[in-house]
Amino acid sequence: MSLKYLHTMVRVKDLEKSMAFYELLGLKETHRHENEGGRFSLVFMAPPGQEDRPIELTYNWDGDDELPSDSRHFGHLAYETPDIYVLCQKLMDNGVVINRPPREGRMAFVRSPDNISVELLQAGDNLAVAEPWASMPNIGHW
Repeated sequence: MSLKYLHTMVRVKDLEKSMAFYELLGLKETHRHENEGGRFSLVFMAPPGQEDRPIELTYNWDGDDELPSDSRHFGHLAYETPDIYVLCQKLMDNGVVINRPPREGRMAFVRSPDNISVELLQAGDNLAVAEPWASMPNIGHW
């Protein structure tokens, strides 16, 4: 018996704000399920060309008091990018805190609006060490 990866699910407090964050990473909505009886929405987002590897954003219309204050127990999502410096600059320009900067041109961590840790990895070899990244400190948890 073999398993097939389907998706990773995270609960979100503000669907629009969370979708905007994942869109900054380059993910696009692939499909959506609205359940009026259960009063929830499921929005699936994935990188273009990788629609079979989505993240499922679960939004409860009446709020979700069961969301933990720190989702660190979840671990993290990981995405590869062709230029980690360009992506981190785009995120910063849109108000996203770079919790662990890509000082060595290889790896960074950010948090979603719902406190989900997201690892960003440079595709291929590390980029040349560059400022402002090389001297940026860690901020908060990642």
